[in-house]
Amino acid sequence: MKPLNPGEPRQIGPYRIIAELGEGGMGRVVLGLAPDGRLVAVKQLHAQFAHDPRFRERFRREVATSRLVSGAYTAAVMDADAEAETPWLASVFVTGPSLKEAVDAAGPLPAESVRLLASGLAAALTEIHRAGLIHRDLKPSNIILTSDGPRVIDFGIARVAEDAPDLTGTGAIIGSPAFMSPEQAGSGQVTGASDVFSLGAILVMAATGRGPFTGPTAPQTLYNVVHSGADFTDVPEEVRRLAEPCLAKDPARRPTPAQILNHLGPVPPGAAPWPPAVHARIQQQDLEVRSVLALPLPVWRPPPKKMAPRTKKILFGSLAAVVLLVVAGIVALGLSIAGYAKPEDPGVTSLAVSEALSPERLRLADPCKVLAGRFVREFGTLKPDTNQFYPARCKYTGLNGAAFDLQLGEGVTTSGLERTDRTAEGLPLSHSTISGGCDSVVQLPSDRRLGVLIRNTNRDGDACKAADDVLTAALTRLRTHEADRAGDPASILPLDPCAVPDPAVVTKNVPNAQAAPRTLRICEWEGGGDTLTVELNRGAFGQEGTPVDLGNGVTGGLREVGGTSCVVTWQHRPLPDREAEHIAVRLYAGGATGSPCDRVKDIATSVASRLPKP
Repeated sequence: MKPLNPGEPRQIGPYRIIAELGEGGMGRVVLGLAPDGRLVAVKQLHAQFAHDPRFRERFRREVATSRLVSGAYTAAVMDADAEAETPWLASVFVTGPSLKEAVDAAGPLPAESVRLLASGLAAALTEIHRAGLIHRDLKPSNIILTSDGPRVIDFGIARVAEDAPDLTGTGAIIGSPAFMSPEQAGSGQVTGASDVFSLGAILVMAATGRGPFTGPTAPQTLYNVVHSGADFTDVPEEVRRLAEPCLAKDPARRPTPAQILNHLGPVPPGAAPWPPAVHARIQQQDLEVRSVLALPLPVWRPPPKKMAPRTKKILFGSLAAVVLLVVAGIVALGLSIAGYAKPEDPGVTSLAVSEALSPERLRLADPCKVLAGRFVREFGTLKPDTNQFYPARCKYTGLNGAAFDLQLGEGVTTSGLERTDRTAEGLPLSHSTISGGCDSVVQLPSDRRLGVLIRNTNRDGDACKAADDVLTAALTRLRTHEADRAGDPASILPLDPCAVPDPAVVTKNVPNAQAAPRTLRICEWEGGGDTLTVELNRGAFGQEGTPVDLGNGVTGGLREVGGTSCVVTWQHRPLPDREAEHIAVRLYAGGATGSPCDRVKDIATSVASRLPKP
């Protein structure tokens, strides 16, 4: 949360704006005060998207679906104006952490709490399905644990049931892989039974801290959802009896929400639903809310013919029942701030920044999809140059001769960067002007040796601000699955090059070597004066060097360079447009004895044996 800047509007519709809660590439969320004294979260599109008919229509759809849902186990929409100059939607706050936050902080829930969770979620789905909707993105971050039960939030990708087949039958996978149903993962017909499958997966996560199908990568998770049985390791028997029928692969074999409620029976009156640690977290948030309320509020300027402002006493008295406001920052919002702070395409799920910018996720991204069709102020809609051979780079053009180069997972040399006070998606930005224009760089949260970079070669105007704006748009898209490549188990592009060689073979040939990623697809080992690199790449490829047998029918080309270096290259598989996926293993022998070519061949053979079949 941060105060409003001078000159910013202090009014949206009937709501007095108190502070900004978050901002993303598509819009922002502000804290507003309703005329009756309640606090609301107001989601508002950025002005440039308000003039795009496509975004305005999607916002209308989100407003319409959100208004259809009401009930004790959902967070209600209070008001909205999809036809305003800048469309907005106001929702009440509910007090409590998300299920994900609670489990991360306090550990798995006991079986009795999971039963109460199941009852609340089944009741919420009953209301949602009664309204003719399918939620389609039920997951732990979209469930708030309040003092009297769970609340389901975020209907951004919910759809009217009869429209669901048309909207999900285009081959697009919409939702969160670990908690989506097999039919949703397979782009099949999605019905209310899909939400029941998600409920079952959530119960397992709540009881163990992990999903029943979660794999090391999103494609593996999707494969598990469609083809593998649920993992019930460490799941209490009582919870398993609840979750297992919900996780049936056949939608027709899953219980309905009403049947789940009937099986569970009535909730005991007055029962504390959560462990003491979760209730303590809720109480602490209430104290933090009271602390924030002691701060001075902006000057009230009521709109014409509106109710006069209520006193601070009325405001204070109404807060405890409806508000969750976190002092420690946006992340601590009891509501999933990702759902509020990033008004996105309602059909796309937003990922946490740490997940979206992990090397594993970036290896799945197509750089020429990341900014394709994105509207950036001053440059219009960006267009990719698809005649390129780089799996982690793409050039884009825009209005007025604008040209930008996007690079995913490039090596970052901090000595050439200048830290700034600017941020994107909550991460600090750095600049480099060595290229003559400006490079805007954000380092990966999990490995600061790698980063995402936008290079702006245009020297006119504020080149760094332009690069920052485009990088912000790229990071916003990367938090969705829109830029993912199609899943392909034969591809080497999603693989971690540091994990491909057999460690024992590397140690034998390069003693005391330590691995370090140079880019997403190049890993380097250094030890005893030797340097080994393994590169997994895509592009134009021509076999060179002396043919060498690498086993399993693979033939590489071996070349010695200067007596101290040797390289083995080979094609993994051909691709359209004269491209290929290919591998290079290089060894510079500056230390250990022995022929570098014999050693590099040994390592290359281990690499070839550990790759997927083309």
